Amino acid sequence: MAKISYREALQRASSLLGAKGLEPESMLYVFLRRKQWDTTQWLLHFSEEIPPADQAQLAADLEALLAFRPAQYLLGYEEFCGHRFKVTEATLIPRPETEELVMAAIDSFPPDQSVRVADIGTGTGAIGLSVKLARPQWQVALTDLSQEALAVAKENAELLGTQVAFYQGDTLEALPPGDVDLLLSNPPYISVAEWDLMDESVRRYEPKTALFAEDEGLAIYRKLAQQAPARLTKDGQVFLEIGFAQGKAVQEMFQEAFPEKEVAILKDLAGQDRIVHVF
Repeated sequence: MAKISYREALQRASSLLGAKGLEPESMLYVFLRRKQWDTTQWLLHFSEEIPPADQAQLAADLEALLAFRPAQYLLGYEEFCGHRFKVTEATLIPRPETEELVMAAIDSFPPDQSVRVADIGTGTGAIGLSVKLARPQWQVALTDLSQEALAVAKENAELLGTQVAFYQGDTLEALPPGDVDLLLSNPPYISVAEWDLMDESVRRYEPKTALFAEDEGLAIYRKLAQQAPARLTKDGQVFLEIGFAQGKAVQEMFQEAFPEKEVAILKDLAGQDRIVHVF
């Protein structure tokens, strides 16, 4: 291999990504995490000659990124709420906007109160495990229809050193009998009709059952709205992540399910409708 610096190698790889319409920054993102370098370390080393082993790894990662493979699947993890979560192609990649749901949830009850939490469709476990780590005294149950996803969530619980309950099954039906104080979910909410609008990396690699839902993306919300009144306690609360155009529809179905409660739409930091809050 030709002798070039880290900076030259990264610039070439990033240019190839940009020429294909992909994010040039994803190359540096993967590279720095492979090396476990922060920005300061990168600045200290970028003029050095890149060793053959690093150049070979960079070439392999570039090939995968050019094939639209998400950087997080390459690395095998993603950061969420200050914790590292293992990700595989059996799970969605946790997104930063979902952190806002977690922050709202942990502020919904006093920290010292006994709260029974259910995270429905947990995937990596990012929501439920982050809540448990922030509120260790709360009882948290994680459910998922996918056995493969639930296995990843269990591994994340072990890696993070926390204990929660796991149940495989469909929505609230997976839970054993008992009341729920705090219901959380980031369910599949993308309409099948939006397939052509999705990023190629999402379409190729992320699990379709965790992305798409029937009834214009509203099917799982409708099922939860039907099930929740029988499980939620009198003072219980619900936080649901939604698509940016689904706020009104989800708000109406949960207002009908809980006529005695308030149902609000919360916006994310970008100003988009992101969470429906029942309280």
